[in-house]
Amino acid sequence: MLRLRPIRAIALPVLLLAALPLAAQTPPGVVPADGSSAGVTAPASNDGRHTLNLKAADIAVLVQTVSEITGKSFIVDPRVEGRVTVISSKPQTPAEIYETFLSVLRVHGFAAVSAGSMIKIVPDAVAAQDGSVGNGGGGPDALVTRLIALKHVAADDVVKLLRPLAPQQATFTANPSSNSILISDRAGNVARLMELIARMDTASDAEVEVIPLRHASAAEVGRTLTALEGGAAAPGAATGAKLIADERTNSILLSGDRAGRLRLRTLIAHLDTPLDGGENTQVVYLNYARAEDIAVILESVAGTLTRQSADGDKGKAATIQAHGETNALIITAAPAVFRDLAAVIRQLDVRRAQVMVEAVIAEVTDELADELGVQWQSTNFDGERGYIGGTNFPGAGGAVGILGAMANPISALSGSGGLNMGWVGGRVEVPDGKGGTMTLFQVGALVKALRGDGRANVLSNPSVVTLDNTEAQFKVVQEVPFLTGQYTNTGTAGNQPTNPFQTVERKDVGLILTVTPHINEGDAVRLEIKQEVSALASTVAGAVDLVTNKRELSTSVLVPDGGLLVLGGLKQEETSESKQGVPGISRIPVLGHLFKSRAATRSKRNLMIFLRPIILRDAITEAAVSSEKYNFLRAEQLRMRENKELRYRGDNQPLLPALEDARPGDLFRHPPPLDPALPDEAQPRD
Repeated sequence: MLRLRPIRAIALPVLLLAALPLAAQTPPGVVPADGSSAGVTAPASNDGRHTLNLKAADIAVLVQTVSEITGKSFIVDPRVEGRVTVISSKPQTPAEIYETFLSVLRVHGFAAVSAGSMIKIVPDAVAAQDGSVGNGGGGPDALVTRLIALKHVAADDVVKLLRPLAPQQATFTANPSSNSILISDRAGNVARLMELIARMDTASDAEVEVIPLRHASAAEVGRTLTALEGGAAAPGAATGAKLIADERTNSILLSGDRAGRLRLRTLIAHLDTPLDGGENTQVVYLNYARAEDIAVILESVAGTLTRQSADGDKGKAATIQAHGETNALIITAAPAVFRDLAAVIRQLDVRRAQVMVEAVIAEVTDELADELGVQWQSTNFDGERGYIGGTNFPGAGGAVGILGAMANPISALSGSGGLNMGWVGGRVEVPDGKGGTMTLFQVGALVKALRGDGRANVLSNPSVVTLDNTEAQFKVVQEVPFLTGQYTNTGTAGNQPTNPFQTVERKDVGLILTVTPHINEGDAVRLEIKQEVSALASTVAGAVDLVTNKRELSTSVLVPDGGLLVLGGLKQEETSESKQGVPGISRIPVLGHLFKSRAATRSKRNLMIFLRPIILRDAITEAAVSSEKYNFLRAEQLRMRENKELRYRGDNQPLLPALEDARPGDLFRHPPPLDPALPDEAQPRD
């Protein structure tokens, strides 16, 4: 430490005061003989303000000028020398001039240290050792010394963490016995370091602590600290501490030993500083959601957000744009608004579960028909006279009666199934009622017996995979044209039709499954289902166009994951019986069977629709379901290869590769074509 002799300490101010009139006498703008210029204007008004202007002036001149204006007394160390330049455009108060003086000293590596009523001007290195707890009446550039007592963290650990964050001339001294730190530095730096220490010196006995952030984004701070550690290990792994960013509360969670957490708390406190600008523009890339859909929602949310910035002004409305090519959002907003929007994005941009819906449509029919009848007819005509009579029991529509067989046996019996036996005794001419005659075959008797038994078993198993809350449709249909209108113009010559045309509407006929799944918080799925099964019907009498049989089901159900639920069904049973006979005679036992005809039909139809949803929450479940279907199809192909009766057999049959060995492009490879000129063993192989 520099020690000045008392006589020299007294003589120096005298010399400065003696030289002061010379500097004061130099008019503003007049350059002294030594090439320097100095000027201090007279008070601009009665408030005592001055305008300080120095150009390459000796630092002693600056000390003299400040002493004259502020009334302070200075002791100047011999090592304090050099030339300074100060340019002011407006008058300043004495207090403001003194703060400017301290800033000039700091720029040139000097400091002002209070010593009673005097102020010593010494180099920074000396001031750090000879400083005081006061600040000499200066501002943030004044050199100060502070003693900070710690309550929860060790002083040695804090000193190690603060040293990289402080200027080189700052000094830190840790006192383990009192767990305190002695800091000497500029007032502004000391205030910043004290704020950091206050945030670090918190109770951290628990293994996990939460650090809320006020300015920075928790996700950004977490990524920054992770990158600082090289990305290979968690931040603070070397000291046994880890961090996790909680984006919902914009907080950092720390865990580990005290030293590791303290190190991370210091870095977090240093990064959690406000931005210089009020707004910033950031690009947010989405992983699962569509940028166009999210942008519409965010615009509505941003319109309702009201945030106050640090200076109390209202923030501007956020602007949000979607970039479809990269599926990203471009957001321009104040930091506080952006954090709220980012929280909404995080909750919306999540991987949505998928649902595989398997439908089972089973239809079983059983039809039984039984018919037995005997018909008699006798005909004897001689010219226009004669007789005709007997029994006639026509079937549905009047067909297959004995009278129809007499007119044209082949045509009448061709549409009738079962056993048909009759006796033809010749031909006879009978009047036709129009003045002419018609030829009839003399069919004396006709016996018809029929027993029909029909069964059908139809099973359809459509399946479809869709995202949660997204409608999916599965179709296996034919587009059938239905006539909806026709028009024909009639010409003037001969009433011949000209320019005829028809309007046709094509409709889907087949199997259509439309489903919208909604997964709840548990293990159940709410399904909105529309199931349609349609088919073309046989020709219906009186119909002007095609007729379709249509079965449609629309419902909303709740099904457990992997559970089977019956959606609906149709159980139909029809029985009909008809009997025709001659009154009286047909009731005679045994003999009556020759004078009557009986027909009976019975039809049973069972139609059931089942449904089974499977929730695919992750890629593992999706891969398991897909591989199951894939391996089933491959097994069918292997079975075809083993069929020795096929011309294309063995390796010539298409075969999917094993799923675990499949490479890009393998799923669509086909075997090479056969060469007819080569035997089987010489055919090309894949």
